Amino acid sequence: MAEPGFRFAVILAGMRTGSNLLEESLGSFAGVETHGELFNAHFFGQPGQTSRFGLSMAGRDADPMRVVEQMVATCGGFPVFRLFEDHDPRVLAGVLNDRTAAKIILSRPALDSWVSLKIARKTGQWWLGDARRAKSAKVAFDANDFETFSRGRAEFYEVIRASLMRTGQSGFPIGYDDLFDDQNLSGLAAWLGLSGERVEKAVRAKVQNPTPLAERLIEPESVARTLANLSAPDLMTLKEFEPPRGPGLRGFVAAEGLPVLYMPIRGAVEDPVADWLAAQPGVGELLREMTQKDLRQWWRAHPGHRSFTILRHPLRRAWDSFATHIMPPDGFADIRDVLVRRFEMPVADGAWSVEQARAAFAVFLRFLEANLAGQTSVRVDASWTSQSRHLSAISTFATPDAVLREETLAQDIARFGAGLNVTFDGAPHFAEPGPVALAEVVTPEIDTLCARAYRRDMLQFGFGPWADQAA
Repeated sequence: MAEPGFRFAVILAGMRTGSNLLEESLGSFAGVETHGELFNAHFFGQPGQTSRFGLSMAGRDADPMRVVEQMVATCGGFPVFRLFEDHDPRVLAGVLNDRTAAKIILSRPALDSWVSLKIARKTGQWWLGDARRAKSAKVAFDANDFETFSRGRAEFYEVIRASLMRTGQSGFPIGYDDLFDDQNLSGLAAWLGLSGERVEKAVRAKVQNPTPLAERLIEPESVARTLANLSAPDLMTLKEFEPPRGPGLRGFVAAEGLPVLYMPIRGAVEDPVADWLAAQPGVGELLREMTQKDLRQWWRAHPGHRSFTILRHPLRRAWDSFATHIMPPDGFADIRDVLVRRFEMPVADGAWSVEQARAAFAVFLRFLEANLAGQTSVRVDASWTSQSRHLSAISTFATPDAVLREETLAQDIARFGAGLNVTFDGAPHFAEPGPVALAEVVTPEIDTLCARAYRRDMLQFGFGPWADQAA
């Protein structure tokens, strides 16, 4: 029997990874009961079955985790079932969060699985118990189909990996080739806590395609070239090193009289949108500091509601943070001290001149490049976090209907209002802080430093040099 910590085991795998063989191998240990693909959309455990544990397929689909509990409750031994990437996603979430579920993570190279799947579909042979009845075929390689297949498989395993890491759990990884080594299977049984004897004759599944891949493919010589292109790394990929952010729900602003919700991207200066919205005719009371419950109630009370957020040029946001938090001695004093000591940022003894502000701002932008790339010990403040990070965080709760831009805000606001049959009065204006104006400070070098610090925002949102968009 299994150790008390595990109530059941789930084989997390994809089609044509050897899951039949692994399930039969586990079933060969005394005290283990195997139940197949309990959450296959076309059958209930095994082909042709439509009910299990006193439940119909309709009952299974209505409450899938009840199936797991019924399996555990009615099983006379240690239960095992298989769960694939195309099975009920609710079950994947349920078992990954269940610490009493032993997660066996079975994998196989994507090309092997894809070719095996194509052959099975071509021959109609999905399981082999007698090698004399093996059917063989050759298949043509389809790069687009394979890429879709391998991407879906990779996403499935990534969900598993991320969930186990975040919840502090471990699974038992096992590969297709490992299934043919009895010592590996004995190790898996020991991890599960199985103590019964093994009856090897209980394993009937046989390898269906033992020949090399080249013998199962039409024009195999072209496959290597295609795979090399598919697997070539994207040399321009931008890694994400900024810490995760919450959606900032407490900063959302909803109008009581109009179906309008503002979802701000936090910056350093006071956001003018709430005051602007309050001054609009018909708005009525503004709702702030909302909880998720409050916002859902507002949604229900305002059918046809629309939400928006506003993007600003990265250089404007960086300048706001610098002028608000770094230039004043009583701003972010600790970070200012780091900038002076480690980055040799010059500071003014009294009033800031344009030249001093320009030189110090250039240092700040170089610091931002390192800070946003995770290369400093200084926190990434929300006021200078990239807008792509903020927008991604907002979208974890709700996606804005419209993403407006500061440089075209008057036109964007008008179009947004037209969609609601509302004519807004003017547009909000973000005040510029600091003892000198950004326009006096900007140079081509400053623009370049900003583009280096905010590569993701510049690329994702199509921002160009600030002078071009400010003109």
